[in-house]
Amino acid sequence: MSNEIISKENQVYRKPALMNDTPMHYCPGCSHGVVHKLVAEVIEEMGMEDKSVGVCPVGCAVFAYRYLDIDWQEAAHGRAPAVASAIKRCWNDRLVFTYQGDGDLACIGTCETIHALNRGENITIIFINNAIYGMTGGQMAPTTLIGQKTSTCPYGRTPEIHGYPLKVTEIAATLEGTCYVTRQSVETVAAIRSAKKAIRKAFEASMAGKGSSLVEIVSTCNSGWKMSPVKANKWMQENMFKFYPKGDLKDNTNESQIK
Repeated sequence: MSNEIISKENQVYRKPALMNDTPMHYCPGCSHGVVHKLVAEVIEEMGMEDKSVGVCPVGCAVFAYRYLDIDWQEAAHGRAPAVASAIKRCWNDRLVFTYQGDGDLACIGTCETIHALNRGENITIIFINNAIYGMTGGQMAPTTLIGQKTSTCPYGRTPEIHGYPLKVTEIAATLEGTCYVTRQSVETVAAIRSAKKAIRKAFEASMAGKGSSLVEIVSTCNSGWKMSPVKANKWMQENMFKFYPKGDLKDNTNESQIK
């Protein structure tokens, strides 16, 4: 292969400078790697490389600190919003965000999530929703769809036994402290571009002191769903998007500062 073919200007994918060379542990087809790239790109474009602090708890997101060369703080399971609130209050000039899965955010950390958003903490919560506990064995999560099979509901989720899926993003949009609430995905180029714009808007709103932002990324877990990456994306488009429709649910970023 000639040097011209593999030269920098001919590369389709260019890794952001903030992403290091540590091999990712994510399963093939997982959405986490794409979202990591978007977060890195936005931080670089904002010039916040030395003033960003990410907080990640237990779950597939727990090793995010291995891949992005910014400051990170680990948090107990579900407690990332509480830790992020403390960091932002101590260092108001920092870009502070959490990176959480649906089991962590919508179940174990429901209290911390809802109250941080309701207080209007100037942080961004990035919420990866793949409707399952991906890291710990594929158990049912609060976001698991009705009829969806997991290791703890092998015959499918039923509302009579398991209750209904929880729409955390819709709840967040009703809270006084939130300024920007959106639901995105990263399964196509167009979706990736939209998700990046949403992350940028959320980060800018937090730095402007406008309140809390929640960016949900509807994602796949092809390993937990027992599907190929291609089939998982199709299943997500045909099923997840019906119950979790994409788009902005709340956008007050052009209004005056909340605090």
